[in-house]
Amino acid sequence: MSASLLEQLIEAFRVLPGVGQKTAQRMAYHVLERERDGGRRLAEALGAAVERIGHCARCRDFSETALCATCASAARDTHSLCVVESPADRLAIEQATGYRGLYFVLQGRLSPLDGIGPRELGLDSLAARLAEGEVRELIIATNPTVEGEATAHYLAQLARQHGVRPSRLAHGVPLGGELEYVDRGTLSHAFGSRSEMP
Repeated sequence: MSASLLEQLIEAFRVLPGVGQKTAQRMAYHVLERERDGGRRLAEALGAAVERIGHCARCRDFSETALCATCASAARDTHSLCVVESPADRLAIEQATGYRGLYFVLQGRLSPLDGIGPRELGLDSLAARLAEGEVRELIIATNPTVEGEATAHYLAQLARQHGVRPSRLAHGVPLGGELEYVDRGTLSHAFGSRSEMP
C-alpha cells in the first residue's frame, strides 16, 4: 500500500539536514493548518530552484547562469582566489570580510573513504585555472577538520606546482574569547601557530 499524501509530505521534509520525524511532522502540520499559501510559495520556489539553479562554470558556486555574478564582475581582484568547501562558506566570507577576490567552491572536501577524490572536487579545473597564470595567491579556507586539513595540504601543493603562493586562514582563539573557556585542541593549535606582533 502506498503512503498517504500526509506521510509523503512528512517524509519529504526529512530530507532537510537536522530534520527528524517529529520536526518533519510539526512542519507538515504547520503548513497544512496555518500556512497553505506559504506552502504553495515554498513548493513553487523549491521547484524553480531545483530546475534552474546549477553551478557556475568558473567557480562551481550555485548560479542561475553559466557564470555567477561574482565571476562575471570586472570589479573583482583576479589575482587572489579563495577556495572554500561549500557555497555557505563562500557566503560567510563574502558577508563577514572585505575580500574582493574570486572564489573556487569545492562542493566538499577530500574523503577517500567516502569516494571523494580530486576529480569529484573539480581540482582538475582548479589546476587549469592556476595554470592560466593570473592567480598569484590561493587563499585556502577549508574547515579545520581532518578532511579539511588534508584538502588544504593538497591545495597548497597544487598551488606551489603552478607558482602560486598558498595561504591558509588563521585558526585559534576567537575574538572576545577567554582562554579558560577555549577547548584544548583550539588552544594548542593557536599556541603553536602564534605569530610575531607588528
